[in-house]
Amino acid sequence: MTDLMRAGADLDLSAIDPRSTPGFDGGKAEGAAALAEGVDELSSLQERLYAASRAGHLPRVLLVLQAMDTAGKGGIVRHVVGAVDPQGVQLASFKKPTAEELAEHFLARIERRLPAPGMIGVFDRSHYEDVLIARVRALAEPEVIERRYGEIRDFERRVADGGTRIVKVMLHLSPDEQKARLAERLDRPDKHWKYNPGDVDERLLWPDYMAAYQRAIAETDADHAPWYVVPADRKWFARLAVQRLLTEVLRDLDPHWPTADFDVEAEKARLAAS
Repeated sequence: MTDLMRAGADLDLSAIDPRSTPGFDGGKAEGAAALAEGVDELSSLQERLYAASRAGHLPRVLLVLQAMDTAGKGGIVRHVVGAVDPQGVQLASFKKPTAEELAEHFLARIERRLPAPGMIGVFDRSHYEDVLIARVRALAEPEVIERRYGEIRDFERRVADGGTRIVKVMLHLSPDEQKARLAERLDRPDKHWKYNPGDVDERLLWPDYMAAYQRAIAETDADHAPWYVVPADRKWFARLAVQRLLTEVLRDLDPHWPTADFDVEAEKARLAAS
């Protein structure tokens, strides 16, 4: 499944159907069952990663989630990452930069939130906002945007060399599906808090955003920091796909339980006698 969503320099977003379920033949019920079935393995792998860090092992995982509004980033956090032990997760949600953050290098606030050893870090939006909305809304000069692609490449290379496995996901939503999800937020009083009038303004720039995403992905996809384009019109599929991406990364890391630094049998005897 996941190899079908790997992006690259020749990415054509317009050729990817946001309603598709690449590599998965079932429907919503089968997808929900597969998601539930995958929880135990992901949770076990995450616990091993966390435990291994206590013995001095440095690997950690960073999941970067980028998408248009309503694409389901929150659902990924709740239903995929939320299924593992929370003490092994570091979540960072990047909003509009503060005045202090704007005065420093755009990657400074990102670096401060990188995951610690043994952790799964999740970025809800990220440094890519600085080449997405910043490009579409002309929040920086064109030459600054162009320079940032290279700075991102260098940053991610350094982070990966330091022991972080990076997985970057674009949740690929269709404008029609976004319209339906925004309409639901307006129809339901319990969803009004999620509605942002500015989302409609951003919808009017949809082609510009898709062009910005395509350029950013083409400029920064790499084996050490791969991009995956996950069709997101079907929430259940997006959640399953991201779960499998994380599981594959952790399988590859193959974290081991740390060896006890004490005499197990002696401690059993001491405990029995206590």
